Amino acid sequence: MNLIHLRLFVLGVTLFVTLNSIEVHAADWSIPMAGNAYRTAPKPGGRGFRRKGSIAWSDKQTVFSTYFHVDRACDLLLKVRASLQDGESTLEIKIDKKKFPVDLKGKDLETYPIGNIKIEKAGYVRVDFVGLKKTGKDFGEISDLVVSSETKDLKLSYVKTNKGGMFYWGRRGPSVHLSYNVPRKEKLKYAYSEITVPKGEDPIGTFYMANGFGQGYFGIQVNSSTERRVLFSVWSPFKTDNPREVPKEYRIVSLGSGPGVHVGKFGNEGSGGQSYLKYLWKAGVTYRFLTEVKPDGKGNTIYTAWFGEKAKKEWRLIASFRRPKTDTHLRGFHSFLESFSPSYGYIGRRALYGNVWVRDTQNRWYECTKARFSVDATGGGRHRLDFTGGKEGKHFFLRNCGFFNETGKPGERFTRKSTAKDQPKIDFDALPRGK
Repeated sequence: MNLIHLRLFVLGVTLFVTLNSIEVHAADWSIPMAGNAYRTAPKPGGRGFRRKGSIAWSDKQTVFSTYFHVDRACDLLLKVRASLQDGESTLEIKIDKKKFPVDLKGKDLETYPIGNIKIEKAGYVRVDFVGLKKTGKDFGEISDLVVSSETKDLKLSYVKTNKGGMFYWGRRGPSVHLSYNVPRKEKLKYAYSEITVPKGEDPIGTFYMANGFGQGYFGIQVNSSTERRVLFSVWSPFKTDNPREVPKEYRIVSLGSGPGVHVGKFGNEGSGGQSYLKYLWKAGVTYRFLTEVKPDGKGNTIYTAWFGEKAKKEWRLIASFRRPKTDTHLRGFHSFLESFSPSYGYIGRRALYGNVWVRDTQNRWYECTKARFSVDATGGGRHRLDFTGGKEGKHFFLRNCGFFNETGKPGERFTRKSTAKDQPKIDFDALPRGK
């Protein structure tokens, strides 16, 4: 029995009242579909999401899935906030091997009970929404999954609000990075690295960035089921997300590109020059990346990128750009792994980063065997916890998305095994330079 003491003010007189048999209320969490739901069947996509962030569907083959993370074993009571445009419907809510039927009716947004579940250990919980039968147009419109629990000190992690556009960033998933240790006192001219994407770890909407530097990045992407790209971009020193606003004297200038390479402008994440080659690279194959950073002696810096399949010992020119008002050598050498499609943010991806080197202006190579791990605000703010990185023999690795039950430690440092016997052997005079 709990004794709750209430102090009431009645006509200016303070009364003390003791109430018996007051139950302790469970903690409640409301998980918005807008930042935590995905269409997971029959295939990923944005269809079914309403402008206000709710989900609604009419196809029996459609499955929407919502994920949240619990920090310990717990007992949960689940409910759903939903409405129905017309008629009646029955949903089937699946959690692990349990299935719960939920009947909906009425246009007003109501909270419907789903049922109780027991979670045996900390980790992600997946909740699937399936339509069983309906008499109206849709199976229903769902805005939130409501979770209640009396488990002491239980913490749930999920995308709570859209502050800072987090519904978008949260559904994309956390981006993870490796910052390489390089000689600080040397003037570095080249960055070299290799990427191997394991088979099955290459979902649509992934950017495997190999050679990042202070003013741009270079790597490979999965753009669709039929298109993949090699991407090389350099930011303008003029800060804007609209490339049309960049004054002429601050614009990135294209100095050349390889066969089949598209060169243009980009925006929305700063602005600058962008180049890409449509190239059907394959998972399980190792590719190599070379970036040159060279001041021109006139207050500008020239950035050039080459790409090739390692086994073929080929080098293809991607592009060369001149960045004005910039006088620098290679700085901020890093790699990252990013999901750039919210529809595919629930699917895991992984990459191996190996044989990483830099070369200075005196033609001396330095092997990069040490790296520091970091994550973006989506992971740093604990909106998503499915991210990690580390070492794996001669490689570093990065992994994100997929709602797996492992969370890396931002700031952690890794040391991979040396690949000194595989130091790059490059005929720099023979590298294609374009026109």
